[in-house]
Amino acid sequence: MAADPHLAYRLLVAQVYEVAGLSRRHSDRDAGAEGTTTAQWHVLSAVSDAPATVSQVARRLGLARQSVQRVADDLLARGDVRPVPNPDHVRSPLLEITGTGSALLDRLWERSRPTRVAMLAEAGISTADLDHAAATLAALAAALRS
Repeated sequence: MAADPHLAYRLLVAQVYEVAGLSRRHSDRDAGAEGTTTAQWHVLSAVSDAPATVSQVARRLGLARQSVQRVADDLLARGDVRPVPNPDHVRSPLLEITGTGSALLDRLWERSRPTRVAMLAEAGISTADLDHAAATLAALAAALRS
């Protein structure tokens, strides 16, 4: 364990990037089996709880708006999301997940579940461990936003 909080922070961020990259490789395989991409999976997930603009999705995912727009255009063309009026901005519609998009998202979560559960068990990581890690990352995100 690092005694210096700055060093501990840097090591944590490095681990987050490594885990994200490794997780993405698994997600690429699962998404490909469903005829979609990890990027599309991420955007569907980002709008699954509530409609959001492309800019809002981009901020949440830490991506450029233009790259999210390309993915959103593909999802719109496939019918996985639909535009709905945005009361706050006429020229920036909200993206809302459709029944087709929700069904795809459900299949993606179900496909990935067994592998992820087995990996967590093998690593000895509990739900409480994950909850604590998520709370720590949420607190860091809030501090970085302020």
